[in-house]
Amino acid sequence: MVDTTPLTRAVEHFADRLRAAPQSRLQRGAAAEALELARELARRAQVLEGFEPREMPDAGMFAAADQITVAGNDLAVVVPGEADVDEAVTLVEEAQKRAGV
Repeated sequence: MVDTTPLTRAVEHFADRLRAAPQSRLQRGAAAEALELARELARRAQVLEGFEPREMPDAGMFAAADQITVAGNDLAVVVPGEADVDEAVTLVEEAQKRAGV
């Protein structure tokens, strides 16, 4: 069984930072960065599950934290190996840096 704790922790950390961020920070791109991450995590999970990927909708800047949480947890359930976990954690950490939160 693959330990996905690093992925869920990274996602939770980013989501918590987004929830604590001021609206102005979200508007300056943090929410858009989070949405792009959520879309990529969701796409990866769908591919691993054998589904045709569908794009996660934009539910607004205040939903971005929830969207990365859901997508990250979905991926954690189906991720096949440690290398995949490490790659996903890197994606989350890089997106958080770009978001500036």
